[in-house]
Amino acid sequence: MAAVNFITTISFIIFSALLINIPPTSSIILPNKCRSYCGNITIDYPFSLQDGCGHPGYRDLLFCVNDVLMFHISSGSYRVLEIDYAYNSLTLHEPHMSTCDTMVLGSQGNGFALDDRRSPYFNPTSDNVFLLIGCSATSPLFQGFPGKHLPCRNVSGMGCEEYYGCPAWSLVGRKRAGSTVYRSGPPECCAVGFESIKEINLTKLDCEGYSSAYSLAPLRIGGPGEWAYGIRVKYSVQGSDEFCRACEATGGTCGYGSDGVRQLCMCGTTNTTSNCDSASKSSSGRSWPPAKSLTGFVLFMSMWMAINHS
Repeated sequence: MAAVNFITTISFIIFSALLINIPPTSSIILPNKCRSYCGNITIDYPFSLQDGCGHPGYRDLLFCVNDVLMFHISSGSYRVLEIDYAYNSLTLHEPHMSTCDTMVLGSQGNGFALDDRRSPYFNPTSDNVFLLIGCSATSPLFQGFPGKHLPCRNVSGMGCEEYYGCPAWSLVGRKRAGSTVYRSGPPECCAVGFESIKEINLTKLDCEGYSSAYSLAPLRIGGPGEWAYGIRVKYSVQGSDEFCRACEATGGTCGYGSDGVRQLCMCGTTNTTSNCDSASKSSSGRSWPPAKSLTGFVLFMSMWMAINHS
């Protein structure tokens, strides 16, 4: 009997130690199976390259082609130069965009336009200027939208008056019409903010080309030769993002279901519509964790062996 008591006591100690060392779900750090990379750019929530990962409003948006990250929307594909998660912004490059050194004409550029599905999530930043080049006198830019005259203007200190001084401008032999546009005809360049027209479509606007630049504030830039050319886009997750924060706080990864709408929290081998703590509590009512099952088996075998050898 002494042997039985001894083995039973040892088994109880092992059982207790295992229970003490099982951490609560919220302290378990599960690997983020959705985070990935394309070249030197980190892909993290709300973006993803994998189906079921990220926010459902961002699915089928990013593609990695030969380590080059591409952003695809209704107006075309753009190379992603940077994703700034701290400021919720992307910086995009479009090969048919004019700069201070190169002028691209012939209405080849993508411009920037969003369909109804994407428009709630993206918008070029307020310090991003679009310089529309060679637009016709019948362009909606000069006719209004409708009945409202749309003026060309500077955006964040960037505008056409400075852009006229770029080398590319003189190389293509464009004239420099003054700002008295509505008396002498339209200017060769019209600078607008995206919020003014909600779409940069060269065909609809009847323009030959465009450029886009964004402010590098608080840096003071000397002129258009030092502007940052590209499209800076602000992104946002619509509504409250408490679901994802609660999911990540409990060790989960944010994703969405097969319907492409419902958000899910991925907790290792379990997906839940709440968070990993809730999923753990729910599963604990149905079955024992593996550690508890193993301990119970060891305890049973120890007692059985003790009884049969006593």
